[in-house]
Amino acid sequence: MAEIVYRQYIGESDLPHIMSLVQTELSEPYVIYTYRYFLHQWPQLAFLAIPAGSSVPIGVIVCKQSMHKHTANRGYIAMLSVNKSWRQRGVASTLVRRSIEVMKQHGVDEVVLETEYDNTAALALYESLGFIREKRLYRFYLNGKDAFRLVLPIPPDEDQDTPLPYHSHRQPIKASPFAYVIDEDEDDD
Repeated sequence: MAEIVYRQYIGESDLPHIMSLVQTELSEPYVIYTYRYFLHQWPQLAFLAIPAGSSVPIGVIVCKQSMHKHTANRGYIAMLSVNKSWRQRGVASTLVRRSIEVMKQHGVDEVVLETEYDNTAALALYESLGFIREKRLYRFYLNGKDAFRLVLPIPPDEDQDTPLPYHSHRQPIKASPFAYVIDEDEDDD
């Protein structure tokens, strides 16, 4: 089995590879501005998987982290895509774990995502990592399919000496100073 190198997003030169993987493997279409929204504000939360000796990524994850409804430091997995011929090798779970580890370093309280209700491979992956189904979102995707919102609660650091009020010690990753990153989706409960 070929060795796979994982690295963070390094800039615009990665963008065509990311777009190609996502457009090929995911059903939801995204415009270039959607990619840039995530990649320019949270570059440290995007990882690529590249086979050793190659320059072409075979997997990608794109995430964000911001305050949700002024109370929760929420991580969000926006896109996860692995080339079909590289699946079942732990690439997706490694990408998810790496992103969550960076989010934890910045005090994330929970990580959420949506996936198509009938994507059994994705549901199995996320549930194996501890995500739970929060709710079903009817006709969520442009193709008319329903989605499940999944959530991974992140417990407070165990090495904390004194208990703090919920969320008081957690700060989100700083995004661009020109961005307003309060996430107030009205369909979120």
